[in-house]
Amino acid sequence: SDVCSSDLRQPEGRVLSATTANIARVAVVAIVAIQALTLHFMGRVWICDCGTIRLWVGDIWSPELSQQMFDWYTASHIVHGILFYAVLRLVLPRSPVLVRLTIAVGIEAAWEIAENSPWVIEAYRKQALAAGYTGDSILNSLMDNVSMATGFLLARLLSWKATVALVLVLEVGAAALVHDNLTLNVLNFIHRFPVIEAWQMKAQK
Repeated sequence: SDVCSSDLRQPEGRVLSATTANIARVAVVAIVAIQALTLHFMGRVWICDCGTIRLWVGDIWSPELSQQMFDWYTASHIVHGILFYAVLRLVLPRSPVLVRLTIAVGIEAAWEIAENSPWVIEAYRKQALAAGYTGDSILNSLMDNVSMATGFLLARLLSWKATVALVLVLEVGAAALVHDNLTLNVLNFIHRFPVIEAWQMKAQK
């Protein structure tokens, strides 16, 4: 169909062969499996210690944050995907979208593994909103990668103006509602700002 043809052919004229598509799909599955198994061998729990699987956790102070499927930090992972799409489109403009998506999934998986290392967990715990952070459940980590892929695909489908607007809505919305977002997360990870931390401590429970 015309839709399928447009999906397979990039604007630069590169055609994605069926073989390459299949390899990319297998690679995505393999990367996600490696992510899950690596986290398991690192001692991460598969699901929340509470024994319940929830779709959403809205309390930024909840011990189930980063343990369930989605939470306020899901927005940050969607933004990850949008940024990965932009960077990979710039660096690998002639590569098929599915290949770029596979690379993005690999980058996100690598970050999820690093994020759950003792050093990064301890670094996060120094932030105002992450004092009780003990790492992600494997379920949450995998859904973070799904959220990233969602952001990547949204960037592929939306116009650049709509994509920029989406990023602003996600970042400003999260900052307004829970006093945190990807930008603040990165800033606080690099250097702690007392003014920001004081403001974040006012986040509603």
